[in-house]
Amino acid sequence: MTISEANRMEDAILAAFQRLMPQLSANHPPPSAAALQALIDSPSRLLLARDNDGRIVGTATLSVFWIPSGLRCRIEDVIVDQDVRGQGVGARLTEEALSLAREMGAPGVDLTSNSQREAANRLYRRLGFQTRETNLYRYQF
Repeated sequence: MTISEANRMEDAILAAFQRLMPQLSANHPPPSAAALQALIDSPSRLLLARDNDGRIVGTATLSVFWIPSGLRCRIEDVIVDQDVRGQGVGARLTEEALSLAREMGAPGVDLTSNSQREAANRLYRRLGFQTRETNLYRYQF
């Protein structure tokens, strides 16, 4: 397995998201090619895990943004194909995102994970993430 950063839009990336996104959420349709291109062109980093045959089997996004108090990074939408779960793909994607954030000079990395995703939550704790006491608010349009 290899982890790489998407630097340009490819048909394989679009096909992977059409297959993987429903495994993450039934509430969000797969992104369009234009949306993926916008992500690739942004300061954020789209990471891809490929198996030995070159098939994309996982993805994660390192969201990168500046606020008055400094650089912030968040890991978003870690998706591992159900066929390869438990084989370290999620860990490798997360570790690569942490490495990129460290290289950028971020003071840390945030993420959220649904409490029902027990395996994902175990992984994040194992990798050193700590639960924060905070309230998460969302304004829904």
